[in-house]
Amino acid sequence: MTSSGLQQARDLMTSAGVHPQAIAVFAHSYEVLASGETGLLAETDLEPVTDLPRLADLTTDPEQEAAALAATAVVKLNGGLGTSMGMDKAKSLLEVRPGYSFLDVIARQVIALRRRYDVPLPVIFMNSFRTSADTLAALAAHPDLPVDGLPLEFLQNREPKLLSTDLTPVQWPADPDLEWCPPGHGDIYTALSASGLLQTLLDQGYRYLFVSNADNLGARPDPRLAAWFAGSGAPFASEQCRRTAADRKGGHLARRIADGQLVLRESAQTRPEDEAAFADVDRHQYFNCNNLWLNLAALADLLEETQGVLGLPILRNVKTVDPTDPTSPEVIQIETAMGSAIGVIPGATAIEVSRSRFLPVKATSDLLVLRSDAYEMADDAEIRLVPERTAAPLVDLDKPYKLVGDFDARFPQGAPSLIAADSLTVKGDWTFGADVTVVGTVVLDPPADGAGTIPDGTRLS
Repeated sequence: MTSSGLQQARDLMTSAGVHPQAIAVFAHSYEVLASGETGLLAETDLEPVTDLPRLADLTTDPEQEAAALAATAVVKLNGGLGTSMGMDKAKSLLEVRPGYSFLDVIARQVIALRRRYDVPLPVIFMNSFRTSADTLAALAAHPDLPVDGLPLEFLQNREPKLLSTDLTPVQWPADPDLEWCPPGHGDIYTALSASGLLQTLLDQGYRYLFVSNADNLGARPDPRLAAWFAGSGAPFASEQCRRTAADRKGGHLARRIADGQLVLRESAQTRPEDEAAFADVDRHQYFNCNNLWLNLAALADLLEETQGVLGLPILRNVKTVDPTDPTSPEVIQIETAMGSAIGVIPGATAIEVSRSRFLPVKATSDLLVLRSDAYEMADDAEIRLVPERTAAPLVDLDKPYKLVGDFDARFPQGAPSLIAADSLTVKGDWTFGADVTVVGTVVLDPPADGAGTIPDGTRLS
């Protein structure tokens, strides 16, 4: 059925107006999926990476920084709805600091850099068909953000969800939109090219692109990194953070012995016998924080050479066609990750950055920390730890806090003070009053009556 399934998917994408380049990429990924190729990376074929340059050691001057920023554009990945947090709009609309959404902070960061360095520094959002309207409406509050001749957005492509039984496109008449999914953020290379944005940026004199997730407010377009990348001559660079014990289960950077190419290895690409080495944070010291730097001309040349198909490793994402209905048919979403391009772009490099450039919000626990007084927003909208702290407090919230609406209802007066907290673990269902302070390591056990209240002014220690 696989050849029939691929043809059905091609026909469906063509009739929906999906760009031929995106269809070609999907077809390549489909054939990899149907072949049963595992994409496993054996430990014996890899060696650790121990010699990355460090952002902390860079020496650049303001002229180098300004010249590099003047040739740089910014793309923020903004296709996610935050469905795991109960949202049905762009996650970037969430309030992350009092009175400011992710989008507001991004806009302020970019505008502050423009003023400081007298550069255009356009920011463009890669939206999905589900996040476009809400995002553009919210960005209307920042009339100075658009740059003449460039759009504020371009759209991710979309592809059919495939029945896991026979890899044919699923049909779901109850909500036909659910028959489609985005191809993962690895689609950025296809979407840049197919939308015409890549060529437009080149025509307007931009040479570099900084790409990061919209929900990572640590990923400000750092002028020192722009100057470093411009001077490196590399076609591609990935920002890497040091792994800690908490990162054992996540992917890591390595070097392929056969050709010296840097690669990312995820847990799904790891053989059972290599799991101990995979989790060894002293051996494999770096993880990708998904902040990337691209040389636009080099990318255009590579896409032309490969006829638009970079051949990124695929991710097999198994879900139900309706994520809210576990009884709906099981489907496979074929995805790729943009960071994995480090393994297919010759000459790709990486640089070590501090954890301050990796502040993702994947759950309400992360959101509580960023909303708290453990962080501050500087005049240039940089989000950073307050001087009293060297690391963020650890927060673990129980199931009643998983969805944003329920989370907000349990913190009606805002986040408790975490400036003196080491960790906060909340078990069960507690509603926090005003001016609650957490000191040291705190574990709240479930309340005896099923739900409890932390009174105003409580000091938890």
